[in-house]
Amino acid sequence: MTYDIIIIGAGPAGVSAALYAKRANLSVAVIYSGESQLEKAHKIDNYYGFPDGITGADLYKNGIQQAKNLGIEVIEAEVTHIEMLAPPPQTQYSVKAGDTELSAQALILATGNKKLRPPIEGILDFEGHGVSYCAICDGFFYRKKNVAVIGNGTFAVAEASHLAHIAESVTILTDGKDDSEVKAAIAADSSIAEKIKVDTRKVAKITPNAENTKVGGVEFADGESLSLDGVFVALGSAGAADFAKKLGLALNGDSIAANEKMATNAPGIFSCGNANGGLLQVCKAVYEGGIAGLSAVDYIRNLKKAEK
Repeated sequence: MTYDIIIIGAGPAGVSAALYAKRANLSVAVIYSGESQLEKAHKIDNYYGFPDGITGADLYKNGIQQAKNLGIEVIEAEVTHIEMLAPPPQTQYSVKAGDTELSAQALILATGNKKLRPPIEGILDFEGHGVSYCAICDGFFYRKKNVAVIGNGTFAVAEASHLAHIAESVTILTDGKDDSEVKAAIAADSSIAEKIKVDTRKVAKITPNAENTKVGGVEFADGESLSLDGVFVALGSAGAADFAKKLGLALNGDSIAANEKMATNAPGIFSCGNANGGLLQVCKAVYEGGIAGLSAVDYIRNLKKAEK
């Protein structure tokens, strides 16, 4: 399926962007998955127009319904892969979500920043020294080496699948969590079924190499160890920083760097809301979503003019 604009994230930023883009008579798809941070808010009473307040869950649900009422395609699926198919002046991006593959000339990232760090001893100490959050970014450095991916969902399987074609061995560590989703996803792809192992034991800590300079392995709660050259973290679903790294977007810490028009350093990719850091409030997300939607509209219109 092909659209003018694909928006990843269905919170205040993503839906606001979608509303402006759709009202400009462009084809728009919104993709979302997992629990939004907004849904966790018990009550919001500092946002315009709700004199008695509103729960985060209701505001989130109302926003998605508003998008659907306007005719926006809203897809509930986990995005696991994004890549550029064609550079400017055409510009085309491919987005894989679940079993669906979509394409568009512009993307808006409005996922918030879901980077999760497991409470495992040594994770923080070895970030950048064997602990990574992006298989596409860092997988090259682990050619013919032994690596593990910490996670228990489709995001972890996607990262492990990429590494399976590079590393000597890949083990998904579910850290004591249920492995049914992981095993089902692996079994569904015959190209990786024999290349990825799954270990459900609780991880106690990341252990150093002999020189104490980088990752040397993990130690499980049962006292046994697994020698490794690298550990990739892929908890939950991919967030803004994960997508940014895969697409080569500039970052400010863990947030995406965007200008006043919400444009990133990549052509046709815009970012808004919590993905950009700063004030993590609904009012900011709605404002930036509107700017991102209008900027994406201008981008698409300019592309169409150039094609004539």
